[in-house]
Amino acid sequence: MDRQKNATARRTPLRRSDIPPAAANPLRRASGTGAVLGAVLDHGPVARSTVARLTGLSPAAVSGHCGALLDRGLLREGSETAGPRGLGRPFVPLEIDTSRFLVAGAHIAVPHTTLSLMDLTGRIVAEERRPHEGTEPGRVLARVAAGVPRMLAAYGAGRTALALGVATGHWVDPEAGAVVHHPQLGWRGVPVRDELARATGVPVHLDSHARALARAEQLFGEAATRASAVVLFVGNVVDAAFVTAGAVHQGPRFGAGNVAHLPVGAPSAGAAPCTCGTAGCLQSGVSEPAMVRRALERGLPAPTFAALLELAVGGDPSAVELFRERARLTGRAAAVLLDMFDPEVLVVVEPGTGRLPGCMDELRTEVRARSLVCDDAGRSVVPSSFTGSVLATAGAAVALGALYDDPLGPWPALPAVS
Repeated sequence: MDRQKNATARRTPLRRSDIPPAAANPLRRASGTGAVLGAVLDHGPVARSTVARLTGLSPAAVSGHCGALLDRGLLREGSETAGPRGLGRPFVPLEIDTSRFLVAGAHIAVPHTTLSLMDLTGRIVAEERRPHEGTEPGRVLARVAAGVPRMLAAYGAGRTALALGVATGHWVDPEAGAVVHHPQLGWRGVPVRDELARATGVPVHLDSHARALARAEQLFGEAATRASAVVLFVGNVVDAAFVTAGAVHQGPRFGAGNVAHLPVGAPSAGAAPCTCGTAGCLQSGVSEPAMVRRALERGLPAPTFAALLELAVGGDPSAVELFRERARLTGRAAAVLLDMFDPEVLVVVEPGTGRLPGCMDELRTEVRARSLVCDDAGRSVVPSSFTGSVLATAGAAVALGALYDDPLGPWPALPAVS
């Protein structure tokens, strides 16, 4: 009977609001103050007594943490509110203060950089995408450094940037603040954090874009990815992130997530050999350059991936079929990852599954045919919560995740509220 109940429950997709309070906050691996801030993010406006129940902290400890967060301008108090149905003592609710601070983000992709501003609840305030004018590290980072104050002046509405988060693909060492190796950009051992911190004067945090998006899902995403998840990113770069016991896995050398060369077989029209030497790896079949190459071979007027996606969204059958092929190949990789890690949820970060009817169905069908452990692909395989704003979210989420992990840490732009 219990097994039948569990099977029935698993057919319904879990969403962020469905996570039981007891399960929500212990998984953050944050400080006590971070746990309080996270509880207010999830449930605010919320009473202090409820925060204590959600976090397992004592009422006195919660009062102390809330006082510190109010002093820093990260929380604010609302108007006194009566208890449920007018019963019980009135309380003063707490909520995230979005009026004073923002975080800035930069996602460095192969052809362009996306800059963004995000408020403390995860809402994108502004974003812009600029093509690279050469991919030399100094030139790219200088444009990021110049762009952040310009965007703040234009869209910040007088708010202060607490930090700059930077995300990019391939091998990133967040502890050293460096891009270890990004072959498409030609970067190796680039000290991104130190360079940008000197140029901007704000704290800088760096991580891979897949790990950044996993953290974003945990903080303010739709899918229940807090305890156990795989995030599979499919773009110019193909990589992944793994969430286990509430922590985003990095590996001892910070190289976790390199799934680009998983063997999945060539698409129906064939594939050019990858740098790994095979035409049947995931990257050679589904990366954006591979998609554009096959589109041009089929005579489609799509010199860029963005043009190809717009053709597909507009209903061009050949373009749609290319994205369905991509979904099937991605589904083969997803099945392998589901069987390797047995996560609660696998999140697919790929625009076709978010914007084109039928692509997610194709991907889930492949998972059903190939995975041994996934018993409900409709529930366990979901699109990104940030379709349409993935790159803008990734960079800023690196900074926002650091803030929620340790709100009272080294944030020099946090003055006391008078």
